[in-house]
Amino acid sequence: MNKVNDNFYDCSNSAKSGCRKRLKKVHVRLCRLNIEENANRSGIVLMITLVLLVVLSTLGYTLSSRIATQRHRDFYIIDYQAARYGCDSALKYAFAVLSDINTPDLVIRSEEPDFSDLFALSELEYQEFLAQWAEEQMQMQEEPDDFGVKAELDNLLALFDSADNNDFNNIDVTPYFDDPNIVKIRGPYGPTWPLIAEPTEFEIGTATVKIEIEDENAKYPIGWAMLDDEEIQREAQAGFETFCEWMDIDQVQVELLKEQMEQIKEIRPFTLDLKPIKVTKKVPVQTSRRTRRTRTRRRTRTPRTKTTRKTIPVAAQITDFAKLFHSSMIDTDELARPTIISETRKESALKYIGMWGSSKVNINTAPRHVLEAAFTFGGDATEIADEIIERRRIEPFADFEDLRKALYRYADSLEKCEKCITTESNFFTIKVTAVHGAARASAVIAVMKEKGKWRKIAVCSG
Repeated sequence: MNKVNDNFYDCSNSAKSGCRKRLKKVHVRLCRLNIEENANRSGIVLMITLVLLVVLSTLGYTLSSRIATQRHRDFYIIDYQAARYGCDSALKYAFAVLSDINTPDLVIRSEEPDFSDLFALSELEYQEFLAQWAEEQMQMQEEPDDFGVKAELDNLLALFDSADNNDFNNIDVTPYFDDPNIVKIRGPYGPTWPLIAEPTEFEIGTATVKIEIEDENAKYPIGWAMLDDEEIQREAQAGFETFCEWMDIDQVQVELLKEQMEQIKEIRPFTLDLKPIKVTKKVPVQTSRRTRRTRTRRRTRTPRTKTTRKTIPVAAQITDFAKLFHSSMIDTDELARPTIISETRKESALKYIGMWGSSKVNINTAPRHVLEAAFTFGGDATEIADEIIERRRIEPFADFEDLRKALYRYADSLEKCEKCITTESNFFTIKVTAVHGAARASAVIAVMKEKGKWRKIAVCSG
């Protein structure tokens, strides 16, 4: 009996130990499952947290960027309004003082490089040109001062904006040519072509304003490409092609420009000698009507009219041409294409084209290619341009008679060109640029002096 009980006890103990092992395994599995479940829950929570953080950061960035953009836009609008106010005020100021503005005298440039051919020089040729001039000036500096070389060099170096120019012995010419931004080839009035005076900068309110005045008679008049005179149309086209060839405009673009000019010519042809036009127009006259009650039919009456005569001045006609030239009928993108890529110079065909209705070229201030285009009307354009450029550096031409005496060999050619040339400019553009903060506003006003009075031709704002 005791053996049976012992065996039973042993079986029960072994069963208990087996159950304990099973329970431990189940417990371990449950713990593992619990751990994995907790890990999965933590991963899900972490993923959800990350997604929420990404969404919140995206929303925060979007909101902050929108706020920054709106703030920048608001600040820009404020800056632009201030710049626009400064620009408009400067325009009014410039036009108000036009009566006190006189065209400055032309300067003598007999011993200086001429501006006439700079447009055709590449950047490398331009730098070599300046280096050669620097070498010439240093040789002049080393020469004795028996013939006034020292005084002449002082005048030449006056164009360099430097305080050291007061002491001749301390002047070193070479450093000035190391920086192209300092060296300036003087134009006919002293400043660089086509400016008639150094740019003026001042402040209006909190905006910085810059005013530049350019000589429009020194540029090629775009109206010459659409002249109505059949006798000189062939020469006009030849002059236009000469100008385009100098400015490196391809033939396809030249033909396209000709087509655009023809479209404008159909609207209004250009003429060299603009004169006041008298226009007769019939205007309806309003009469008081009396109402009558009558059984008879009303008779149809033709409205009464009166004839009025109106004179369109030259300035008004030029204004019409300026509007046409600045319309979308002329594609100026190709004309504005830079021909010289440089940090120191900005060269393009549009820089040398008069887009405001001018009809004459000033032989004292125009560069070579504009002169050749002008004298194509009479012939011998290259030879005449050469002699004019050499003569005007010493002494500008006083009038047409002075030109005829100096170039008597080309008297016949000059007579044919008399209508399209002048020796004194009367057509200018005033460019105003106002800057305030990040905003910039600009405007151009074209003015013409007619019978001693300044007249506003057109205003273009940008």
